[in-house]
Amino acid sequence: MTQDRYLVRGDEIASMEGTKKTHFLNPDARRTNRSLGDLTGLTGLGFHVIEVEPGCETTEHHRHHFEDECVYVLSGRATATIGEEEHEIGPGDFIGYRKGGLAHSIRNTGPEPLRCIVVGERLPHDVADYPRRKKRLFRHAGLAWNLVDREHVEELGGNVGRK
Repeated sequence: MTQDRYLVRGDEIASMEGTKKTHFLNPDARRTNRSLGDLTGLTGLGFHVIEVEPGCETTEHHRHHFEDECVYVLSGRATATIGEEEHEIGPGDFIGYRKGGLAHSIRNTGPEPLRCIVVGERLPHDVADYPRRKKRLFRHAGLAWNLVDREHVEELGGNVGRK
């Protein structure tokens, strides 16, 4: 990435190998990322074209407390789980995951690779819950990520320590 780069051409995107990723909490969540936002120096949001093979998931089922995310399906068929409800999705479908909303994940249930655009905020901090794993992730720029068992999180309320 150079500071002067603003444009990534379609032929370059099509020929990109991408980065293979496996979610740290879910070995079945395997995808290939083409991080277009990174190529142009975007820092406030991530913009990715992802591919997920049949039977694989995009991520571990989770929700963010501070960051919005969205997905636009380019090709393939899948099942999106939003909260506990399952929805069949395909080309042209859009999902907006608002901060503080329901936990979500997608599994490629079709016979071909699932291709999606995934966009998410990149705030300096976030808290994410992984309800199926009973875990909470605390992330803050410049510090190591902290993953804790939900049973060990003591909720103190929103105004503790404020005057």
